[in-house]
Amino acid sequence: MGRGKHTEAQMVGAIRQVEAGRKAEDVAREVGVSKHTLYAWKAKYGGMDVSEAQETKRLRDENARLKKLVADLSLDKDALHSLIEKNGWGSQR
Repeated sequence: MGRGKHTEAQMVGAIRQVEAGRKAEDVAREVGVSKHTLYAWKAKYGGMDVSEAQETKRLRDENARLKKLVADLSLDKDALHSLIEKNGWGSQR
């Protein structure tokens, strides 16, 4: 399966199965991921329940959106600053 095909509920469920004593290889095969992906999920969502994992994902997505917005606004500000300096408007008061 490709990136992002599993829900937080599926990820947390797989992690709980491993924590309950099942072999990581068996759980990973059932879910359709590598055992390394399963360990990455455990590092990211271990000890959380489904609602906490969903909230974490939502917050990460929001943080990425805000970082992109800040980067875009910084580029716009830099472009406007360069334009002001180029046209000599910055020295007028």
